Amino acid sequence: MRWLLVVLGILAVLPTWAAAEEPALTVTMRLAEAEWEVMRRDILPTFEILCACKVRAIDVPPEALVQRLRAMQQAGRMDIDLFAQDNMRLQELVDAGLVSPLTAQESEMSDSVYPALRVAGVIDKQRYFVPFRPNVQIAYYNADKFTEYDLQPPRTWPELLAVARAFAERDGIGRVLFKGAGGAPTTTQLYEWIVAGGGDPFDFADSGTVATFEFLASLRPYLSPESRRAKWDTTNDALAQDAAFLAQNWPFGVPLLVKDYGKTAIRTYSGWAGPARQAHVIGGDVLGIPVGARNRRLALAMIQFLQSHMVQEALTERLGWPSLRSDIGDSTSEAWMRPHAESVQEALSHGVFRANVGYWADYERLANEAVQRILWRAEAPATVLPPLAARLDALRKRE
Repeated sequence: MRWLLVVLGILAVLPTWAAAEEPALTVTMRLAEAEWEVMRRDILPTFEILCACKVRAIDVPPEALVQRLRAMQQAGRMDIDLFAQDNMRLQELVDAGLVSPLTAQESEMSDSVYPALRVAGVIDKQRYFVPFRPNVQIAYYNADKFTEYDLQPPRTWPELLAVARAFAERDGIGRVLFKGAGGAPTTTQLYEWIVAGGGDPFDFADSGTVATFEFLASLRPYLSPESRRAKWDTTNDALAQDAAFLAQNWPFGVPLLVKDYGKTAIRTYSGWAGPARQAHVIGGDVLGIPVGARNRRLALAMIQFLQSHMVQEALTERLGWPSLRSDIGDSTSEAWMRPHAESVQEALSHGVFRANVGYWADYERLANEAVQRILWRAEAPATVLPPLAARLDALRKRE
């Protein structure tokens, strides 16, 4: 029955194609290799059968999407029909006039889509994007190592510091990971730590923000050396190779570590609270249609397909993705995945959305500079933060 409903919904937005014509849809997403495998093997071929079309899937990094779309727009040939983009990089697409607004009918969603997830797609009271893949970071830990060292997974910042110190003192090397390689992974982790610390991520002079950087400085001597290169993919490598015993990462790492690498000692939970609260950035991708897309109606059909119960259930089961739908429960997961799904749901209950600001790319550079200098150059927060705070304040006033 669900298959029938999906087919009927897709047919309602598709035109009647000429018999000799096989339409083609170009979609861009940024996925890990294991995610692309499922998407290209199972998901996209199903859509091709349903719609009698071809799907060309390409990987464009979120930081390069604006430049790619702008170049196509200037050339007068928009070769991308549908894109998935990080929900923190939406304002620049709207400001640059690169994303097409959606009508109420075009953006109609199932009542099962979580209401909170619809918020990210509306800018200045106009919907430009629809939800696709919600995401939230969880804490991974090696249960065998914690048992061996008689430690419990930390639930507060003081406990996190104590665990990091205990591992470093016993092993002579840090085993707690912070994503310090730079870019979006570093900024995302820093953002939620600042909120947990009671600070304002966009104010480096705020007392809670300063306290967060000071805590990071105190944690620095006990961090795993792998933190210098840690991002979303290399974090999994560090956990798989026992170079780290505790780290935050997105849920896609669960099937990779436990099922593919056989790391059955890996457990997960939502993570730790700062002085103010436990906070986890709700990340993930939304879907948008570029201005000038040649296959708009086919793109709208793909949106319905990707949001359908059938596809969302498959992505939850096979990749461990959190679903955008409330009618997909933990029962859809294999037994070994259910505790990890519960970790995701707990983290989502402490979720926060990052503010969409036009100066996000500049903010990311300032945040990364602060982390690099304080963590890897061992500079004092009191020295690093004031000039960066002034630069950040100038960005806020300019917007």
